Formats: sequence, structure tokens, C-alpha cells
Amino acid sequence: MKPTSQITAGHAVLETVIGFMGIAWSEKGLIRLCLPERSREAVERRLLRHPGVSASTDQPSWVVDLIAKIKAYAAGEDVDFSSVPVDLDGVDDFRLAIYDAARKLGFGETTTYGELAKRAGHAGLPRETGAALGANPVPLVIPCHRILAAGGKIGGFSAPGGSATKEKMLAMEGVRVGPPPAAQASFGF
Repeated sequence: MKPTSQITAGHAVLETVIGFMGIAWSEKGLIRLCLPERSREAVERRLLRHPGVSASTDQPSWVVDLIAKIKAYAAGEDVDFSSVPVDLDGVDDFRLAIYDAARKLGFGETTTYGELAKRAGHAGLPRETGAALGANPVPLVIPCHRILAAGGKIGGFSAPGGSATKEKMLAMEGVRVGPPPAAQASFGF
């Protein structure tokens, strides 16, 4: 007899134009999303580290739709992930509020950690907001890459590739982060 607290889930590794990505789901929704890695095996290892993730081949229709959306996003298309069901069982109320506020950011829209904290009803907690986003189990669907440090700086990113990956994802959405390009140099004559 299976314990009722056990998660039953499936997972899939998909090849996109920006690398291999992975998802894992339960009967309630998405529980993990792995951002691009160079190999299928690396994504598989990351997914299988989480308890309850199995090799189910049964994909609910929302999973089939999500895979198509992820591939479209990776190809540079404007994709809305706000309708994807997520299973955040065990996540505390603070993180749930931060994740909910982050999900309201559209493609190419950014805000700061401090502003997101304020929108989530937790003004004055930018560091805690950053920590919550660093523990985000489903990046892209909860678009933590769209949250910047004060002054519009890139800030941290806990996915493979760190802040360089964050910057690339933002660039795919038409967002430029960092100092403006250097002005044309003078020839000095």
C-alpha cells in the first residue's frame, strides 16, 4: 500500500535550441523545471535528485502544452506561462506571496527585488525576496530571471551558468541589463 504523503510524479527531458531542459510534475502541477544544461544526463540527474520524481511516460495534456511552450520560449518567442499549474506543497506563505507576485510579470517585464517584495505585501525585505527566488523550484514559469538588483543591476541567479544565464534569458526577451554600450571612441585628431 502506497503512503498517501508520497508524491507521484513524472518527468521529461527536452532538447531545445538553447540546451537540454527538464520538467517534473505531480498530479497537482509542475514541481520542478531545470533550465538549460549541455547534456540530457545532467538534466536527468538534477531531476531525479528530488524525491518522488519517477520516469512516468504518461504526460497530462497541460504537460504536452508546457513542453511546446518551453521549446517556443527557447526559440525566442513571447510565451505566457501564467496558466501553467504549479504544485508548491510545502512552500511557506512568504515564498508563495513572492512567487505569486513574480508570476504576474510578463515577457520582457522586469522589477527589482525590493519592488517585488512590496508588490507581494512584504515591503523592506529585498534580501529575503532574493533568497526566496533562489529557492524557486520552477524558474521560467515563476520568472525569477526578471527580478533585478537595485539600480537595475543583474543580481544573482542560482541556475546553471549563474547571472550570465539570467542575462541571456533577459536578452531573449529584449531586455538589456548593465551599462550602456561605450560611445564611439574619438580618433584624437
